[in-house]
Amino acid sequence: MNKIMDIFAKNLRNYRTAQGYSQAHLAEKADITTNYIGLIEKKKRFPSPDIIDRIATALGIDAIELFSNEKKMPEAIKTYRKAIIKDIKTQIGRYLEEKLADLE
Repeated sequence: MNKIMDIFAKNLRNYRTAQGYSQAHLAEKADITTNYIGLIEKKKRFPSPDIIDRIATALGIDAIELFSNEKKMPEAIKTYRKAIIKDIKTQIGRYLEEKLADLE
């Protein structure tokens, strides 16, 4: 598989999920089809420069970031993951408190 395509597909999925966007939501914001987003993420299609620009704009990033092969995690993804972990921690805490209350 083409290394650039691999990097692009991985980054697209990471930035999309970091924003909390479904494929359908991103497709709507970028004015392309949901199916096309799926094909890009599955590495079955590679977008034109115009589509790359529209996807980057919809994600609120520079297009070049979709091609970055840096090992460090993009800040948006880090922030999103931290928020998810904090939310899960809160939900687990509530659940455990309820279970303790049921035992009293």
